[in-house]
Amino acid sequence: MTRRGVGMRDMTRRRAGRLRGLAALLALALPLALPAMAQPPEDVFPPWQNGANNDATPRGLSFTVPEVDVLADFHGDPIDPKLALFVGGNYYFAMAPLVAAFEKANPAYRGHIYWETIPPGLLVQQIKAGGTVTCGNMTWTVKADAYFAGFAKIKQLIADGVLDGPAVPYVTNTLTIMVPKGNPGHVTGLADLGKPGIRLVMPNPAYEGIARQIKASLVKAGGDALAEAVYATKVHDGTTILTHIHHRQTPLFLMQGRGDAGVTWQSEAMFQEQAGHPITHVEIPASQNSTAIYAGAVVKGAMHPDAARAWLAFIHSDTALTIFERYGFKPYKQAE
Repeated sequence: MTRRGVGMRDMTRRRAGRLRGLAALLALALPLALPAMAQPPEDVFPPWQNGANNDATPRGLSFTVPEVDVLADFHGDPIDPKLALFVGGNYYFAMAPLVAAFEKANPAYRGHIYWETIPPGLLVQQIKAGGTVTCGNMTWTVKADAYFAGFAKIKQLIADGVLDGPAVPYVTNTLTIMVPKGNPGHVTGLADLGKPGIRLVMPNPAYEGIARQIKASLVKAGGDALAEAVYATKVHDGTTILTHIHHRQTPLFLMQGRGDAGVTWQSEAMFQEQAGHPITHVEIPASQNSTAIYAGAVVKGAMHPDAARAWLAFIHSDTALTIFERYGFKPYKQAE
């Protein structure tokens, strides 16, 4: 090898040595400059039922990656179900035991029930789109047999010709203030939600019917000024985050430290507490609270109308009401 070639080789070695030294210094310095961020536990992320809300058998390959690849509000096998239920998501956690009880009494449906639990307004959009929905890179079509939402919404959709009567009411629910365990924001009631330092995670009025009841309760607690502060001023300044799926996003964001409080149905807070998640709630007094009446009806043109009617008969049975009561729901009474 020539003298020049040897010199070039030595220079290359010296450069490589300097680079290795620099890399070693960076490896030591980076942990000091960039401390490791706390990684939230996997069970913070939906789905939270460990597969219990999937009625399909067999299930084939299991591929669920929390926070990355998960369809938390779509349940069962969409290919040729015998009963398809579009359920306003406020009691997604009760659906697994409800379906199990229904199938015990009606074994022909076992493993063949499909249900969705996204907000009721979005479910109506899906119904009007012929049952087609897209989530991420996946598009599929399931035509609903029965639809469930607030009683007033059900009656309106019957009048509009989207649903067939009669409307079948079955349970009621009330609001609560969901907070992280320990209540770091020291929230004591609805009036506190208007304070500038309290970060909120609130249902979006554009998608979620619960927002109407929340606004009514805010007005009861602090007048129009409180409702304006929560749903306008704080949205504008970024201290109110508006959700698309309050029954999933509100507790998730609170557990991630992105908010101090959010108003939800009390059943949702009770489920989170029963699941052992770091969530608790602050009760809203009856004088400021709002009550929802849940109801359902057969979807016009349903492919399985007899199955839909069987579910509607089941949903207000003693068996179903006992399941609902685990989460604080109360049976609907005509006087209400």
